[in-house]
Amino acid sequence: MVFTAQQIASFTGGTVEGNPEAAVSTFAKIEEGTEGALSFLANPQYEDYIYETKSTVVLVNADFKPKREVKATLVRVANAYESVAKLLQLYDSMKQKRVGISSLAFIDPSAKVGENCYIGPFVAIAEGVEIGDGVVLHPHVTIGRNAKVGKNTEIYSNAVIYHDCKVGDNCILHAGSVVGSDGFGFAPTPDGYDKIPQIGIVTIEDNVEIGANTCIDRSTMGSTIIRKGVKLDNLVQIAHNVEVGANTVMSAQVGVAGSSKVGEWCMFAGQVGIAGHIKVGDRTVLGAQSGLAGGNLARKGGATMMGYPAIEHRKFAKNMAALNSLPDLLKEVAELRRELDELKSKQN
Repeated sequence: MVFTAQQIASFTGGTVEGNPEAAVSTFAKIEEGTEGALSFLANPQYEDYIYETKSTVVLVNADFKPKREVKATLVRVANAYESVAKLLQLYDSMKQKRVGISSLAFIDPSAKVGENCYIGPFVAIAEGVEIGDGVVLHPHVTIGRNAKVGKNTEIYSNAVIYHDCKVGDNCILHAGSVVGSDGFGFAPTPDGYDKIPQIGIVTIEDNVEIGANTCIDRSTMGSTIIRKGVKLDNLVQIAHNVEVGANTVMSAQVGVAGSSKVGEWCMFAGQVGIAGHIKVGDRTVLGAQSGLAGGNLARKGGATMMGYPAIEHRKFAKNMAALNSLPDLLKEVAELRRELDELKSKQN
């Protein structure tokens, strides 16, 4: 598929600076640009590449002011990063979807499979399963009994959806993800730990993306819930009875302990840990490796927090600055103590 700079500008609401008929057929990073490629510049630290890139067209922010001549045709837009995301979505949507059912797949006779689906080799679909229209199941996906998968959802190889769980429309589950494994529930006894049966389910709403090897545990009773628009990175752990609010995003290795409630539009950076049975308010931001054990600041929402235990990010920065000066402070205190001891000795 070939697009001209003018077509790109029309689609993104931008303006062309250079040759409006300049044509592109692929995407490339600005530092790796090639002829016929579309690149973008959103981060100022990459500006030097725009003067040397071989890309034919470059998306830039409307207020970009080049320091010297740019050979590529520019398309000026309100937000280059958002615009390239829309173009990538358009490009991806134009790819022809695979349709058909492999002879090597197993589908229980009681299962219902919608129209225009692709079911790859060695997919296993158990009894009572419902698969919506346009679903794509890559090889070795397993769908447990009575589970439901909404329309236009794509599930990559070796992902598993346990029995009775529900996945909404337009979702993406990446390779190795597990939906509905047992929650970590055990009752201590004098002889060890008795397993508490996890009889609930997982409910995943529409437009959710789940990263590779991410695990979402089924609830003890009721449902673990992932609301619409949530994006979970690779290696995220969502424990039993957790609820994650709409449009919340979590980076790799985040862990949310059981029965916690996370609000809408929250952002958790890598390796954040959330204690169990707490509430996190809407639009809470947690920096990398933060550990949240509760508190009014998080419960209220709208805060940016860092550290362990997580505190307001400006306070965290001040604390770290003080910590860095601690060796000098200890040296100064030791010197003052020595001088004080000398004064005491003279008095005596």
